[in-house]
Amino acid sequence: MLELRDITAGYDRRAPVVRAVSLTVRPGESVGLLGPSGCGKSTLARVASLLHRPDSGTLTLDGTPVHRWRHRAPRGLRTAVGVVFQQPRLSADPRLRLADLIAEPLRATGRRALAAGRVAELAGPLGLTPDLLGRRPHEVSDGQLQRACLARALVLRPRWLICDEMTAMLDASTTAALVEAVERYRASTGAGLLAVGHDRALLDRWCDRTADWATLTGPAARPHGDRP
Repeated sequence: MLELRDITAGYDRRAPVVRAVSLTVRPGESVGLLGPSGCGKSTLARVASLLHRPDSGTLTLDGTPVHRWRHRAPRGLRTAVGVVFQQPRLSADPRLRLADLIAEPLRATGRRALAAGRVAELAGPLGLTPDLLGRRPHEVSDGQLQRACLARALVLRPRWLICDEMTAMLDASTTAALVEAVERYRASTGAGLLAVGHDRALLDRWCDRTADWATLTGPAARPHGDRP
């Protein structure tokens, strides 16, 4: 289970963007997190991804309380979560070809020998042809780059997937293809999903249930602006 309990977090302790928020995602469950831009939902997603330490509250992952964050978190916890961000160009190293971008987590965790096979396994279903895999981010479209970023998030076979506005900048056909790829992965692995967004129609179609930010935070919460 991925459990966020009474999370308060932000970038200035005097003005947290997330205040006492609790949210649970069960294994195999898909949960949508709906809220307007700037409300704090992306900050909460970063906490759930072990990328941002909260000011207070607890994150429990598969029964293990998280006490360390980012590179200090135990590898077993870090690799249990795959994350896809809204803006692929801000989360992709511009020097890497797409094949290397996808394989990056394998190399970082000492599994370089698995890279070629795993990249090929993920690339085909995501529409990433050999020609595209040989290109760098500036040589492909946003949609093609986001496909590669999704493949990167899946390459370590995470038990939890966090999609933070993954399709907000994409056209309808690319959105449908990425959602379908996520659902194929979840069906084959039983992974849990937290999908963050502001499109209620998409989240309601995609997810088992949708949590509205306003009901999680109560009247004390105020928008302060998320960071990417």
